Amino acid sequence: MGSIPTLEGIESRTVQTSRLRQHVLLSGPADGTPVLLIHGNASSSTYWEETMLALPRGYRAIAPDLRGYGDTEDRLIDATRGCMDWVDDLLSLMDTLGIAKFHVAGHSLGGSVIWAMMAAAPERLLSVTVFCPGSPFGFGGTKDLQGTPCAPDFAGSGGGIVNPEFARLMGEKYRGTEHQASPRTVMNSFYWKPPFRHPREEELLSGLLSERVGPDKYPGDLEPSPHWPGVAPGKLGPANAISPKYVGDTVERMLAADPKPPVLWVRGAEDQIVGDFSLFNMGTLGKLGVVPGWPGDEVHPPQPMVGQTRWVLERYAAGGGYFREEVIADTGHSPHMEKPEVVDPLFHAHLEGA
Repeated sequence: MGSIPTLEGIESRTVQTSRLRQHVLLSGPADGTPVLLIHGNASSSTYWEETMLALPRGYRAIAPDLRGYGDTEDRLIDATRGCMDWVDDLLSLMDTLGIAKFHVAGHSLGGSVIWAMMAAAPERLLSVTVFCPGSPFGFGGTKDLQGTPCAPDFAGSGGGIVNPEFARLMGEKYRGTEHQASPRTVMNSFYWKPPFRHPREEELLSGLLSERVGPDKYPGDLEPSPHWPGVAPGKLGPANAISPKYVGDTVERMLAADPKPPVLWVRGAEDQIVGDFSLFNMGTLGKLGVVPGWPGDEVHPPQPMVGQTRWVLERYAAGGGYFREEVIADTGHSPHMEKPEVVDPLFHAHLEGA
């Protein structure tokens, strides 16, 4: 059993795989068509519960806590592999469950994991759905649609760009609102568009606070850099794992993949976390004057995250794949949670049509 209470109809289970003990939420018939749901950063499997229960009859929802999160066994993340620790964990989980092929959906960081999964094991994916995914080129430190680094050491990405106060309060399991960087305040300000408040706010906050915190966990380690803003990626933890330094040839392998599962890309029109002017990106914060010493747009502009994702997916389609982009109006970083009445039918039609 997991540490967070679940909705009726959700089963909580721990599965021992060849790699680690993984906590998993399950719903739907055991012999149903499998749908793997991958959560984002500073969250957990509990963020999928409403989406799981809303799936059409005949689908089996499988929502694990990733390594470094929730009630899954505490194992370090080797960021130098990019997202591959998570991909290998998830494929091992599906092997243990006896599932060869499956639909996959990911939110935020979960979308970043999916790009790597599409490169590593496309033959196992029936369809792909990404909700506000991180750029296929990684988070932070790049300047154009093709993912060109702003600096040779990828300064402006990795563990060093995480607000240390947010990480500290997360580590203290702080549930209040007295601090601007408090987890509850960040969740309600950025995970969705205010004034939206989720009816399971307390459980979701518990999921956020379940992430493992420490210099080798979240936010991870860092390296000093001679390039603005003075920090480059370290080698451990989730924030470093999504640095463009460690993406490697993921985009090239994803574009060359055979087969090419169909992709549904859903994003909130007013997402402040993943966007072309993200408030969590050093280029944006420098341009706004929040981080001093900004060297200007030529050197370190705001990362065009949405533009990068579209650039990659357009090439995916040109190479024989398929993608559809859906922009949900008046919505922030979690459209499947904020506007399920709009998003669920899109998601379900994509599953049925794959």
